[in-house]
Amino acid sequence: MIPLSVLGTDNEGVIKRISGKPEVKKHLENLGFIVGDTVTVISEQDGNIIVKVKESRIAISKEMATRIYV
Repeated sequence: MIPLSVLGTDNEGVIKRISGKPEVKKHLENLGFIVGDTVTVISEQDGNIIVKVKESRIAISKEMATRIYV
């Protein structure tokens, strides 16, 4: 298991765990980050990571990405 922040561009992984406070977990869940779903890193720009999850592209901070394990 590794954090999403180190997965690398054009790589895909299955979300295994989301860490953090319950509010943070709920926020990420509302964005579409659900344990068991697939996520793909599209690119990294200005300290943000752009990912594809559930047919949507979402930009999250590297800090948030370190809470998502694949």
